[in-house]
Amino acid sequence: MSVHAATPRRASWATQDPLLLEYYDTEWGEPVTDDRGVYERLSLEAFQTGLSWLTVLRKREAFREAFAGFDPERVARFTESDVARLLSDQRIIRNRLKIRATITNAQATIRMSEREGPSLARLVWSYMPVHSPAPVTDAQVPSTSRESRELATELRGLGFSFVGPTTVFALMAAIGVTDTHLVRSPRRGCSGLWNIDGTRSNVPAPFGSTLVE
Repeated sequence: MSVHAATPRRASWATQDPLLLEYYDTEWGEPVTDDRGVYERLSLEAFQTGLSWLTVLRKREAFREAFAGFDPERVARFTESDVARLLSDQRIIRNRLKIRATITNAQATIRMSEREGPSLARLVWSYMPVHSPAPVTDAQVPSTSRESRELATELRGLGFSFVGPTTVFALMAAIGVTDTHLVRSPRRGCSGLWNIDGTRSNVPAPFGSTLVE
């Protein structure tokens, strides 16, 4: 193996700002398995649509404060006065559709927890694929997958919004459901669930997730 091939390589987006680098090195791709955590990540990915992830990260603490710590039960009870409050909060991304989607998705999350069936976290993890991508370059990192398309469809059927296949795939990569770290990245396989080549490790999947064939 050449020295060049063995050189660690992070995703290019992670090297553009110290905040991105910290997020990449400490959080991105680590498993998130609780409903509140998955709901927060889904909400932030939706706010990121059409914008940069750095913009969202810089506002993350303000988002948490504005949206009651992303507690689905509390956000589900937000009213029109809360929408008005959020639209006037200059610390966050003031997009009416995204704000309403965040409230709608909290309500959908609560409905899932109240009925017989999987919770939000369990549902997302049930779409864990058999194989994860194994990109060598940034250009090889996919933006969607069969699983993200199918999960997006199911989420929409459950009343979620702003859950297109690209947003859902970004969520899956962010919480370890799939691993899109570059093969030479020092963070490749950081979740413990994936081998470097994209095959599953021997670590049990959260919830005993059924791998999608």
